[in-house]
Amino acid sequence: MSNTTSSTYWRVGAIYGAAAVCLGAFGAHGLKSRISDPAKIASWNTAAQYQLAHSLALLIARDNPIAAGLFTAGMTMFSGSIYALVLDPARFKFLGPVTPLGGLCLIGGWLSLAFGKGPSVAAGELRL
Repeated sequence: MSNTTSSTYWRVGAIYGAAAVCLGAFGAHGLKSRISDPAKIASWNTAAQYQLAHSLALLIARDNPIAAGLFTAGMTMFSGSIYALVLDPARFKFLGPVTPLGGLCLIGGWLSLAFGKGPSVAAGELRL
């Protein structure tokens, strides 16, 4: 993968990670004054946790274009749709089917790492 694409995925992973921390903090502190349903709070927290975990996965997978693309799409669809559905379920009801598609993208990203060409530690290709 080109250095430009790799550095783009690095930036996306870092930005999504920072956003996950902010959204997690909002879920823990600001959301509770607006939403009283514990299930919605739990959904928000799940979205933030998945976003944070997959932001780290994206940083690691930045040299695998398939995995990086799937992680980026998956975080956007999975976590993004949950955030929208928690904040305004009536307005964003159409996003309900997007959540599992995002989950499939996240799974696909992990499988792409598992079965794709990985870095060679001996050749010095493994880098963070």
